[in-house]
Amino acid sequence: MTKILGISGSLRKASFNTALLNAAQSLAPEEVEFEAATLHGIPLYDGDVESESGVPAAAEDLKRKIMSADGVILFTPEYNNSIPGVFKNAIDWLSRPPADIRKVFGGRRFALAGASPGSFGTILSQNAWLPVMRTLGADLWSGKRFMLAKADTLFEQGRLTDDQTSERLRGFVQAFADYAVAAKAK
Repeated sequence: MTKILGISGSLRKASFNTALLNAAQSLAPEEVEFEAATLHGIPLYDGDVESESGVPAAAEDLKRKIMSADGVILFTPEYNNSIPGVFKNAIDWLSRPPADIRKVFGGRRFALAGASPGSFGTILSQNAWLPVMRTLGADLWSGKRFMLAKADTLFEQGRLTDDQTSERLRGFVQAFADYAVAAKAK
């Protein structure tokens, strides 16, 4: 069984990226165990807090989920043409202490997906993730990109309603799962 973890980079209840994550989870093939994760409960990074009390429980829990996954899909919004601060903050916590970077990210398969009401999807946010993932040593899959533009027209009450988009998303999840299995076997 291939284990895929999806993480939404938004805290908003009506987030298009959380809705996209939920759609991907429901479209995952039978041989894929697809878990959804949240950033809720991860505080702003503060080195003093880390020194005094260590990595917060919510960040440690997300680390464990990542380390048990064969692949991770970051469902990234795009704020001001870049990575949302809350998502980058979570990744910063996940890279602490520095000795954990290799365990959490090193060689682990990651993919990027995102939804936006704008016309360009999340292309700039996804591009902004490239140096971050490279720095952390992640194996960032470039087989396909999933950028959903005009998301406000494709969801109703948090449910993906467009059949063509659903098929494209199903293909994305399947291709990434296949890549994660093949990379794990090497």
